[in-house]
Amino acid sequence: MTSENLKYKRILLKLGGEALAGADGAGIDPLRAEALAQKLEAVLQLGAQIAVVIGGGNLWRGRLGMEFGMERATADHMGMLATVMNAIALQDALERRGVATRVQTAIDMTSVAEPYIRRRAIRHLEKGRVVILGAGTGNPYFTTDTAGALRAMEVDADVLIKATKVDGVYDSDPQTSAAARKFDDLTYIDALNRRLQIMDSTALSLCMDNSLPIIVLNLSADGSLTDAVRGRQVGTLIHA
Repeated sequence: MTSENLKYKRILLKLGGEALAGADGAGIDPLRAEALAQKLEAVLQLGAQIAVVIGGGNLWRGRLGMEFGMERATADHMGMLATVMNAIALQDALERRGVATRVQTAIDMTSVAEPYIRRRAIRHLEKGRVVILGAGTGNPYFTTDTAGALRAMEVDADVLIKATKVDGVYDSDPQTSAAARKFDDLTYIDALNRRLQIMDSTALSLCMDNSLPIIVLNLSADGSLTDAVRGRQVGTLIHA
């Protein structure tokens, strides 16, 4: 299949750090990294271009540090460094599968990754390389959800795909409520007004202001990513 058959030809995939974590939700599990790399390779083989923003919650939770009196800025900077560790781990898993990959970071650390430069990131995407964007926005007080929305806009992505552990957006927690109702689609305003905790309000508002569609899906479900880029019904679509 060529990219002309895809609904979304350039995607920004937002992952939580848990996508790389072991069974206890912490650390980096090489087997999970390998499984994730396999999913990304399958999307790449369809002809899609992939940028990835990954969190760092499997390695560091800034909230925990703040509970013990740590300054928010310090906790956030530690979280940014954790995302870079995850980015490098994912890069390694992809390149062991023969997938050309670049890590770019919002905080300069040129001995391990390129600095984030928008035009260079786009050029990598055009050449078929997976671009993993680490260190969030480079600023404290902004989540990796906001970083994902911002980078999606900057690289002209067609869609922001937020990969989670559930198969879409529900009106309540499906893991604790049997009556939880899943939404196939939502407007940005509905998502904000219902406070559904899909992503923080800054990220959601940024997507709304720029008419960037969001798909929330279950990363572990077979074929969920490839179905999404083909435009098939999967997860929950948030749009205008």
